[in-house]
Amino acid sequence: MTTPPRFSTPPVLITGMSGGGLSSAAKVLEDKGFFVAQNLPPTLIAPFLEQSLAQEPPVDKVAFLTDVRTRSFGGSLAEVLRDLGERDMSPTVLFMDARDDVLIRRFDSVRRTHPLQDQDTLQVGIDRERDITNPIKEMADIIIDTSSLSVHDLRRAIEASFGTMAHNRQHVTIESFGFKNGAPRDADLMVDVRFLPNPFWVPELRGFRGTDEPVSDYVLSRDGAGEFIDRFVSMFESMLAGYRHEGKNFITVAVGCTGGHHRSVAVSEELGRRLSELGDLDVNVMHRDIATS
Repeated sequence: MTTPPRFSTPPVLITGMSGGGLSSAAKVLEDKGFFVAQNLPPTLIAPFLEQSLAQEPPVDKVAFLTDVRTRSFGGSLAEVLRDLGERDMSPTVLFMDARDDVLIRRFDSVRRTHPLQDQDTLQVGIDRERDITNPIKEMADIIIDTSSLSVHDLRRAIEASFGTMAHNRQHVTIESFGFKNGAPRDADLMVDVRFLPNPFWVPELRGFRGTDEPVSDYVLSRDGAGEFIDRFVSMFESMLAGYRHEGKNFITVAVGCTGGHHRSVAVSEELGRRLSELGDLDVNVMHRDIATS
């Protein structure tokens, strides 16, 4: 009996809020060698994946973008995802989001109306879309909040999630940030390292960043730093089996300090190094605010 072909790289479903960065995400995956089908109605997803595998050779890296505009074709995206799971073709669901005020500003800047706005306000259209997409957001493997991300930051965030993606591995992103710029809304775990002394107040360290050895050595040698990292790694390791059992293979840990330049960066780098040593994890470290003033 011939074994049916399988994707070596899981398919990717790109969805989320209009104005949240769906097209940008599709472009990044195209640049990484994915064949991306745009605005695919839910009822055509399974045939698209089957056809991809039926090619000779198979189209092995595929992604498909489905947004709220496909609602007129009928079919439940949630039901399609459950059906694909039963057929061993579950996609990785990437949900792109942003705060309402950011979405409004983006629509205003390009002078576009929201696809669900009709004769109402832009906010009403956004509210309608959130009601429709919330069930899919709850099923998402990766949620990226683009509210404070530049195009380059978005590319780095997506590449961090998909750069080393492999079957049967859990993917962990460690993201440093500064509380003064707002906490990430897409984090699964968030830790605050402002209990450590701030290198900003050490004149000879102020101009460096947490990726620089003088700052890293300073932060990691402070009282409590080593104990905190040891305990966090131990706690996180104990959570991995539970995450896997619940089907959560993409985990984002946000590490915050005041500005996102020193303490959170140094601790994130060390956590990334320590978690990489656990095995069976793809670990990526990114620094959201390291270049901000």
